[in-house]
Amino acid sequence: MQGLPPDDRPLFRRFGRGPSATPPFHRIHHAFEAHAARSPHARAVEHEGACVTYGELDHRANVAAAALLDAGVRPGDHVGVFLTRSIHLVVGILAVLKVGAAYVPQDVRITPRPHLDHVMRTADIKVVLTTREHAARLDAPTLLVLDTLPDRRVTAPRADQGDTAVVIFTSGTTGVPNGVRVTHANLCNVLLTEPGSLGVRPGDRVAQLLNIAFDMAVWEVFGALAHGATSVIRGKDLARTAESATVLIATPGVLSTVDPERCPDVRVVAVAGERCPKPLADAWSARAAFHNACGPTEVTIVNTVQRYDPRAGRLTIGRPVPNTTVYVLDPDLRPCRIGEVGEMWAGGACVTAGYLGNDVLTAQRYRPDPFLGGDHLMFRTRDLGRWTPDGELEHHGRTDDQVKVRGFRVELDAVTSALETTPGCVRATTVLHDGALVGFVSPATVAPGAATDAVARALPYYCVPSRVVAVDDLPLTERGKVDRAALTSLVAVA
Repeated sequence: MQGLPPDDRPLFRRFGRGPSATPPFHRIHHAFEAHAARSPHARAVEHEGACVTYGELDHRANVAAAALLDAGVRPGDHVGVFLTRSIHLVVGILAVLKVGAAYVPQDVRITPRPHLDHVMRTADIKVVLTTREHAARLDAPTLLVLDTLPDRRVTAPRADQGDTAVVIFTSGTTGVPNGVRVTHANLCNVLLTEPGSLGVRPGDRVAQLLNIAFDMAVWEVFGALAHGATSVIRGKDLARTAESATVLIATPGVLSTVDPERCPDVRVVAVAGERCPKPLADAWSARAAFHNACGPTEVTIVNTVQRYDPRAGRLTIGRPVPNTTVYVLDPDLRPCRIGEVGEMWAGGACVTAGYLGNDVLTAQRYRPDPFLGGDHLMFRTRDLGRWTPDGELEHHGRTDDQVKVRGFRVELDAVTSALETTPGCVRATTVLHDGALVGFVSPATVAPGAATDAVARALPYYCVPSRVVAVDDLPLTERGKVDRAALTSLVAVA
């Protein structure tokens, strides 16, 4: 902490360290199994009119686990779960975990074959779980087709080896997709302690809305099953599923497609994955506990969370989750003063086990943690932030979202925040096109001139977009985030 003023040193330690907590389980599926033993007749998963209880789900997962063992799967192996949203998906996930292996989820319906081949090769996948509907288009040394497995009486496997629980591949929008090894300890730390557990309890209905290959889908599935609740898996109608839920976990982009007025039973909402617009937080927090969270896949779904208070009206990304740390550092990895913007590095129990088959990138992004010491690592998030005087983190965009306009450095998220203060604006985003800023506001009834004025009132002249486009909806990627590439293409052809 060399260089920090004396008054900032204790704050750097206190603000940056989450509370201590002990997760009740060391392996995430053991939390599910405890509920299956305690309440076997409780509803575990619903999907398009079908339903399985905790006891039935546990049995089906044991049958599939026995088939995996027969196929030679052992602790530490990687098993492809190449399916779509379904009860079979949850059966497959649990089966893989029960034999001590790690599951590698991909939505076979929408994932291009070259991407699947890359995942298979990188993760050294020999066995793939799927269903009859998708088996013909998959090429793997061993395919286990879940809806053809004969029912049989089996002994539940109890494999406590194999640290990795799931391998999440990044989207690849900025390069080759990388497989992130997320451990059981990582998952138990964030999902079985507050605030990541979200207060979910038996009787709750947790919607599963997101792409199954996205790390937030792990939160959706085990946010339900690890707490005795029902996982409500959506079909084609996302809004209908959300309207039947009591807990929603989503990206702001996906949540913005859901009408709060039509969700009378929703009591808890959590968003992450991209910047949350304040109007969205205000709309949902009026009727539910609203959590704004942040964290890349490499620090286990989320590593900071704020319970948003609409009365205070200050939307931040909160504080570190239990047993984790967050450091705001300058380019030389020295602590920034409280209130200064720097890059966020995360340490402690959230730090995952690195990238599969990419030791060079792992060494670049995962560094020895000089503040915790020992064998601890910290991860470079590439998110910019600063501490408020009372110890909450403000998000200031991504390092790659800082652009130069007329020689000035501009944070795209700052422009977007100003756009969202325009009367009637629900969502906005900003892109750089041919050296100029272009703002997008939604819905299409927002006046572009008023949006330009809103930015001019809040920010310096060089931050004002040269053009503002009003659209009905902002396009989303397959993982539910605003698709800036699509918007840039829209500008190019307009």
